[in-house]
Amino acid sequence: MEVKPLDHIEFSKLMACFLKAFENYFVKMPTDHQFYKERWKMAKVRLDLSYGMFDNETLVGFIINAIDERYGELIAFNTGTGVLPQYRGQRIINTIYKHAIPELKSKGIFKCTLEVIKENTIAIKTYERIGFKITKNYKCYSGSLGIKDGVSNFELKQVDASYFTWGELHQDTYSWDNHINTIARGNYHFYSVLADGKPESYFIINPENGYIAQFNVLNDSPKNWDRLFEAISNVSNAIKINNVDEQLTSKVNALNIAGLQNTVDQYEMSFSLD
Repeated sequence: MEVKPLDHIEFSKLMACFLKAFENYFVKMPTDHQFYKERWKMAKVRLDLSYGMFDNETLVGFIINAIDERYGELIAFNTGTGVLPQYRGQRIINTIYKHAIPELKSKGIFKCTLEVIKENTIAIKTYERIGFKITKNYKCYSGSLGIKDGVSNFELKQVDASYFTWGELHQDTYSWDNHINTIARGNYHFYSVLADGKPESYFIINPENGYIAQFNVLNDSPKNWDRLFEAISNVSNAIKINNVDEQLTSKVNALNIAGLQNTVDQYEMSFSLD
């Protein structure tokens, strides 16, 4: 078997291996190829710096890397790792990373990061053997907001990305896919929630599926959270939110009070190449 970059494989063959590797996963994965084309474009996936294990010409395992600068550092974010069931137990991911790390370092990449579901103990042990360490704890949510319209007095204003001063909105608390660098390339609507004519909170939502990439109050208070969730329910009552940092206790408490279900928990793991 041989490790090679993924920029020369047909996309349909890559997706066939990807979806087979994620059968019977902890969460149901989308199967639409176009979904992954759009998601990976937003994340800045580089297939020339993504790698697969090939058995002759058959792809049997992979690491798909997005490459972008975050906080002054060039980072490789592993947006998908998988091995075909019949090839598991052969330390294929270890071998791929052993091949990939010198090449990533030669491109000036400072760090590798990834996200992994906490129940996936086998994957976590694999990443720890490679050198990854847990850096964040994330919670994911979905459901319908139990909000009655008209309870609060606010103005909901749709704006564009330039409306916000992103350096003041704590982008370091958001995961790779929810960071402004990623969502600015996607199909998202940006909203500001105003009370007494002044911005009080904001949220960013995909109008097609109710996925909320970012949301926060500018000043922490129960009334501000109530108005924010009522504003969100005016756009989409059924929502999905991934990767809320557990350290943001006010945000987590507000989500629980709003009646959303905690669907799955994840770790962010990082490995410094320096």
